[in-house]
Amino acid sequence: MASLTPVAESAKNSLEWVKSDNRRLLHAVYRVGDLDRTIKFYTECFGMKLLRKRDIPEEKYSNAFLGFGSELSQFVVELTYNYGVDKYDIGSGFGHFAIATEDINKLVEDVRIKGGKITREPGPVKGGKSVIAFVQDPDGYIFEIIQREPTPEPLCQVMLRVGDLDRSIKFYEKALGMKFLRKTDRPEYKYTVAMMGYAEEDKTTVLELTYNYGVTEYSKGNAYGQVAISTDDVYKSAEAVKIVIEELGGKITRQPGPIPGINTKITAFLDPDGWKVVLVDTADFLKELQD
Repeated sequence: MASLTPVAESAKNSLEWVKSDNRRLLHAVYRVGDLDRTIKFYTECFGMKLLRKRDIPEEKYSNAFLGFGSELSQFVVELTYNYGVDKYDIGSGFGHFAIATEDINKLVEDVRIKGGKITREPGPVKGGKSVIAFVQDPDGYIFEIIQREPTPEPLCQVMLRVGDLDRSIKFYEKALGMKFLRKTDRPEYKYTVAMMGYAEEDKTTVLELTYNYGVTEYSKGNAYGQVAISTDDVYKSAEAVKIVIEELGGKITRQPGPIPGINTKITAFLDPDGWKVVLVDTADFLKELQD
């Protein structure tokens, strides 16, 4: 059998390296119209904690990180407020976030009392055992509430709609080293979902990729931003992403390297559906949290 060319060997090594890279989902970034209002809603209704907040007047924005535990070990949300902008278009592609709780009725009632909108009352999933509800935050973002035993990752899902589910599964496996956890087809509702993550979905945060029968494109709006994922080497990660993009589609939006002024090394890209992912150097991220 003929040996691989140096280029092919390098590509193979890059893709193999992804499988052993130490990765986890760090945070989701999205825009809100009133930062203090959203912080109040998330802390009082969802039980999240405000982890850190910063104002960048020279860039005319503020952001806040919220979650159920430390950023050192848990997935969190990064809320961004741009000066003078009080409303955003969420678009048709973004689906929802999800929160796991031991007492779904209490959480939903807390949302109701605080003036939040309940879009689906707590109840079992048709044909399944899970008990869920859906609520809406002040900016219109949907949160699925899931009844679940205690979990290390209460902020447990980010749902995005995609135009080709098999392509997306392959992309996230090869480019990001995620595991394909399960696929569920619901022909009665004309959609299929695939769960992707770095551990089982009751143990960590996962991506829920949804394909609606016959729909290949969605509007992205300008509200939801991206997910950030840790990596031990942004340069090797970028090499693998480039190879997968050439095969499956997507676009590199930021070459690997340090962010000016912060020196945290990152690389960023769009997946085949245009969803943005940022890969962040793990050591740099930990140092940034300590500064």
